[in-house]
Amino acid sequence: MSAASLGGLSVIDRRHVLAGFGAALATSGLPIRSRAEARPKVLRLVLTNGLASQTGQGASVFAERIATLSGGRMRIEIFPSGVAGGELETTQDLAKGALDLTITSSAGYGAVAPKLGVFDIPFLFRDVAQARAVLDGPIGQKALADLESTGLVGLAWSENGLRHLTTTAVPVRTPKDLVGLKIRVPQSDAMITGFRALGADARPLPFPDVYGALSAGEFQGQENPLGNIAAANFDRVQRYLCLTGHIYSAAMLIMSRPAYDALSEQERTMLRTAARAATLAARETGDRTEASLTAELGKRGMTVITDVDRTAFAAAAHAANPQFEAQYGKPLLDAVRAVRS
Repeated sequence: MSAASLGGLSVIDRRHVLAGFGAALATSGLPIRSRAEARPKVLRLVLTNGLASQTGQGASVFAERIATLSGGRMRIEIFPSGVAGGELETTQDLAKGALDLTITSSAGYGAVAPKLGVFDIPFLFRDVAQARAVLDGPIGQKALADLESTGLVGLAWSENGLRHLTTTAVPVRTPKDLVGLKIRVPQSDAMITGFRALGADARPLPFPDVYGALSAGEFQGQENPLGNIAAANFDRVQRYLCLTGHIYSAAMLIMSRPAYDALSEQERTMLRTAARAATLAARETGDRTEASLTAELGKRGMTVITDVDRTAFAAAAHAANPQFEAQYGKPLLDAVRAVRS
């Protein structure tokens, strides 16, 4: 059975399969006496996104680098496209030790460490370069360390990319176009607060359920990085692609504490080295594909809205500042905004 063949299983059944999948792969076809010495350590990495996404490309490089660094003694098995559920439940399973690794947005890590949801504030960052500088610097590295109090280990930052809005019937160019629209957002408090401050009827929903909800007309729009929009075929159920770039979507490569503690120091070093390579791969994918994905979605039939008034959106988003300052602390917000790229 391959990861792709899990597509017809329910989420509960998928978890049962995932629980034993790595062990089955590691021991199949080996003589009983040789299994102990020949069996590699297999770690299960689950993703909500597909392998073509930025996080998916990062995961692939992570797996390749681990195999190389360990000489085949460690292996990463990747389960993409939400086969283990949404980011929130996947991260919760990780915290329980039921899974080994995931790359998740703040819908996952922000749920177990709410203060880390700060990076989802709309228009917090001036641009992608500044966002990366924040994550690579003291603020981002402290955030990785802060996750450890939750029973999880933050290995490295990854990247989902800039998030853009898609809609069914209304092209969004200014904040007034967003007022009253029922918009799906991830399970992120900062995103819910930010979009509601802009006047949208923002409601959370796990990513694997979004296409069905859009198809059924339960939402009038959603927002995601371009890679996710294309891979999930949202162009089939959304007419307008509005290049709002409202959030730089940070993702985190995280590991369960029991799985991490079971590794040697040498293996942990290899894991962190490979994790950094995954970060760079995800970023390179985003830099390379942002323009081409926009063109591709246009060719698929979406109307691309480029004349978005981001200045007006950023000004309107300031209405939520008191809530964000109360939730995350004004000193932290000021420190993030002060970082230069």
